[in-house]
This record gives sequence, C-alpha cells and structure tokens, in this order.
Amino acid sequence: MDKYKHEVTMVSEPHNLNALRQEFHQFPELGFKEKRTKTRIANILKDMGLEVHEGVGVVGILKSGRGNRAIALRADMDALPIQEASDHDYPSQNAGVMHACGHDGHMAMLLGAAQTLADDPNFDGTVVFIFQPNEEHGLGARAMIDEGVLEKFPVEEIYAIHNLPGAPLGQVSTRKGLICSSESLFEISIKGQGGHASMPQTGRDAITVGAEMVQALQTIVSRKLAPGAGAVVSVTEFLTDGQRNVLPGTAQLKGDVRARSREDRRKVEEFMQQIIEGISAAHGVSSDFSFKTEFIETINSDAPTMAATGVAQSLGLETIGDREPMSFSEDFAHFNAAVPGCFLLLGNGESGRFGRPLHANDYDFNDALLPLGAKFWAQLVQDRLPQKKQTGHN
Repeated sequence: MDKYKHEVTMVSEPHNLNALRQEFHQFPELGFKEKRTKTRIANILKDMGLEVHEGVGVVGILKSGRGNRAIALRADMDALPIQEASDHDYPSQNAGVMHACGHDGHMAMLLGAAQTLADDPNFDGTVVFIFQPNEEHGLGARAMIDEGVLEKFPVEEIYAIHNLPGAPLGQVSTRKGLICSSESLFEISIKGQGGHASMPQTGRDAITVGAEMVQALQTIVSRKLAPGAGAVVSVTEFLTDGQRNVLPGTAQLKGDVRARSREDRRKVEEFMQQIIEGISAAHGVSSDFSFKTEFIETINSDAPTMAATGVAQSLGLETIGDREPMSFSEDFAHFNAAVPGCFLLLGNGESGRFGRPLHANDYDFNDALLPLGAKFWAQLVQDRLPQKKQTGHN
C-alpha cells in the first residue's frame, strides 16, 4: 500500500485534528521540499470551500460579509533534519527528518480554525491563511513576500503562534515590542604559516591565533555592550588543517550571534571586525570575516498584541502579556516587519515528551493544544473582524 494514501477527512472535531496532526508528523519534509504537505493543505482548504493559491507556500482566502478589512494568520510547514527517537505510535516515516519544532501542530491548529470559520463565518471581512515553507532556515517568509503575497492579499494585521515546551498547557505569553532575537551566522578564515610541531617559531600557528580570537570575542557581550543587552556570541566550530605533529597554517571559526536590537547586532559585527583585524595584525597573519543575518528581530506591534492577549483572557487561558523576550529567532519577523502583527507562544506542557526542548529528537507536539489553538484563532478573527450589528427601522 502506498504510504501516501492515508488521508484524514478534515472536520472540526478534536479527534480528527489529532489524526491530521499525527499524519503531518509521520510525513515531515524539509524546507522548500514540502511537496506532499503543500498538496495536502491545499486540498483540505479547497474541500472547505476556500479560495486557494499555491506558490512558494499555500494561501487560503475566506471572505464573509461586505467588510473590506483583512487579517492574516500564519503557520509554518517545514521539519528538521533530525532522526526521531520517539516511542509513540506515529513516528516519522522519512528517515532523518522529523517535526521536532511543532510545525505539524501549528498547521493542524490553523486548519482547524479555517474549518470552524468556514462552517460558521461569524465575521465581516477577509481572513488570509498563510502556510509558509522553510521557517527553520529563515528563508520562507522572505520568499513568500518576494513572490508578492502581501501585495496580492493585502492585510492590516498578521499573527502567528508557536508552541512552547516547558510552559503550562495552554498558557499564552507574548509582549509588545521585541519578542524574538535576531540570528546572524559568522565565519572567520585565518591564514598563517604551517610548520613542524617541534619548531613553532618557524611558522605562524593559526590555531593559537584562532584560540585568542575565541577568547576575545567573548568580551563583546561582557565588556562592550550594556549589561542586560541580551546579545549572545557563540563560536560553534573550530577547524584547522593541522595534524599530530603539524602546526596548522589555516584555521576556520564559525558561529552564531543573537541580538535583541538592530543597533546591537551592528555593534557586535563592528566589534568582531576590530578584534579579528587587531589579533591578525599582532600575529602577522591574514584573515577574512563574513557576517550574515539570517533572521531579523521579531517586533510585535501594540494593537495586535493587545488583541491577542485579550482573546486569550476571554477564553480563560492563563495569559502573560509582558513575558521576557525569547533568545531564539523566528522567520515570522519578516512578516512582522512588513505588516503590524503579533507572535505569541502557547504552552505545550511541562512533562514527558511535551516538555522536551524544541529540536530534541524525542519532543512531540501536544494534541491537547489543537482545539485550544483552533478556538483561539477563530475567536481572534471574530474579534478583529466583527460583524456589523443590524439596525432595525420603524
């Protein structure tokens, strides 16, 4: 039997959302390779009666009433290159690929909301359901924007939910302003002079130069930025061409920078450049430095954030409206930079596989969140696009 023939009839009852989420979990796909996932989502939306547009991602349009206002709700579709180690009965069927960040649940929640609103369109305006590829590499939102999604389907506000393991089930948390840090990747290439390990004075050892750079880079956060800035500079790879008795002539450092503001991100890059040039000159070696920002800072707008926390409170969910910013990065930042919006976190549970860290090989999305998330999305639409009250005439 073809493993792709297993299909789930999409209706709004939670047990069917569970089956759909678990189906997504079984067939994960990496960024920009979400072929099966996109087809499945598009077919479900069409079956609901939505207008569907397929491109880099999938967009569903649902209109009700005569209102000309529009808002967007976004879910991410891609999985991670991780070999799953879970013991539940719906593990990944694609070797080395896993939904370890909960995007399977994000899609199912948004589809549940689409079904609820299609069945009972108790709103006035347009809802744009955005299913985005390749969030994990920070490329999918930009690709959809470059394709013209916001010009073809203009909206006044945009929203996204991400599950949060370790937080109580159903807890909603967000904040105005910065909610997620930026991520920049850097590489430093050092070219010295290799030599015999017994005669280090005859060469220019790239490994000692690199080690000095690693140490000096740590002073950026501790001594060059204001306390509490929240920046992180991490060297994650140190590669050389040295051998047991051969001093390396070349070395390469790679790493990751997180920042909570564009200004701090630029300062970190400038300080890194100064440190690299100074140490290289002191030791008579040459070096090259690259710094590429993959994810910009995610900045929540005031009105959408207040709207989201208001909906959470009206549904009786534990709500934190001024949480600490997250150190991780989120591709939704590109949408938020283009349109006022809110990125919020939804507690996935505190124990077992639901409390495992994101990207862990035994993490799992909590299906108990599916009806909560779908209900939250539907209520948000009804609040932001309220039906006009009918006025009687005598």
